[in-house]
Amino acid sequence: MANGRKRAKDMVIETLLISLGVFIAAFLFAPLGLGGGMIFVPLLHYGLGWDINGALFAVSLSLTAVVSWGSGLAHRKENHYDDEALRLGLRGALPGALLGVAIVVLIGEKIDLVFKISSIIMISWAIYKTAMKMRNEPDKAVQEKQPNASEVQPIPLQIGTGIGGILSSVLAVGAGVIYVPVMRTFAHLEPRKAIGTSLHFMMIVVPVAVVAHVLTLPSQMYSKLADEFILILIFMALTLLGSRSGAKYGMKYLSEEQLMKIFLGVIIVVALKYLTDLLGF
Repeated sequence: MANGRKRAKDMVIETLLISLGVFIAAFLFAPLGLGGGMIFVPLLHYGLGWDINGALFAVSLSLTAVVSWGSGLAHRKENHYDDEALRLGLRGALPGALLGVAIVVLIGEKIDLVFKISSIIMISWAIYKTAMKMRNEPDKAVQEKQPNASEVQPIPLQIGTGIGGILSSVLAVGAGVIYVPVMRTFAHLEPRKAIGTSLHFMMIVVPVAVVAHVLTLPSQMYSKLADEFILILIFMALTLLGSRSGAKYGMKYLSEEQLMKIFLGVIIVVALKYLTDLLGF
């Protein structure tokens, strides 16, 4: 009896800690143009013991969608987005997201290994691109560079967002780590517009990926989602609160250089976690 009470108490504490982690992830990732999937997946996988499968992906992407809408609307209000880059990029991102769901279905039980290896590769690329941008360009908070249509490179842009769409579905992330560097490199957007445009991609692409994942789930996984429905709703409420407050705080108090440094720090930690997991430490 005592063991049962202790176990129940431990589960409550674990759930509260994971809930706090969900809120913090939404708060920190919102001003960076990220959806938080890189944190939501390990929180659910390592913290709550959920298997890496389509059901976990659907939940992580649902939380990511809430973050992207909560933060994306705040960025839109401040005019931190670019419609031309968004219009062109969606031509790659939407087909990419659907292709990513098909890849998850085809991979089946091997998704755990493929997921972690792909995550490390994606994050390594994002670290490199972001670090190069930070080294080659000074903070432009006081000298914003407005893009124009002649500077946008449509084909590389669509290829980049297509890869982002694929990885969004395969890795259950918003793919902001892809969209932001792609927007910076091929649409030549300054950091805040790149972040806002990245969130606009997620506002459209991620819900499409969620629906596609749910429609392709094996029947037994629907019971898992039903059992955790109340908890999922709580997580969604926390992500909305975290993303709205995080976006407003980030736009008001954090410089572009600070945003990029936080971005790098977070994704390096995530990459190291997946690497140690693969190596068996």
